[in-house]
Amino acid sequence: MKWSARLDELGIELPAVAAPVAAYVPAVRTGSHVYTSGQLPFVGGELAATGKVGAEVSPEEAKQHARTAALNGLAAVHALVGIDSVVRVVKVVGYVASSEGFGGQPAVINGASELLGEVFGEAGAHARAAVGVAELPLGAPVEVELIVEVE
Repeated sequence: MKWSARLDELGIELPAVAAPVAAYVPAVRTGSHVYTSGQLPFVGGELAATGKVGAEVSPEEAKQHARTAALNGLAAVHALVGIDSVVRVVKVVGYVASSEGFGGQPAVINGASELLGEVFGEAGAHARAAVGVAELPLGAPVEVELIVEVE
């Protein structure tokens, strides 16, 4: 199955690639892998939320923001090599700006992981890290990086 057809089937449209907020590119290919830069939950060029998870942002909201950040990662992959060239998702690294005492980072980053499973099925099963941090760029609640294997 072509992944672009699967996105259409799910009613998911890849957004425009988020403009870098510093000195980097959205994604880089080396050999048969594409590495994305950390993706924030931008929607229409605007950060969808700010604040720490467990305080200003609920875990449920943060999970949706992780999904959005992963979708932005897929857009970066698509812009570089085309989404249909993806063979499998290899790894996801998710960062969660966490309030003191918040330990639900894995549940938040499930938003990214579940999206990748919906789109890629078994090819979306991946290794993962979910890390709590004190602050993220621009005050974002989550940031997600993808590593995918491509043809």
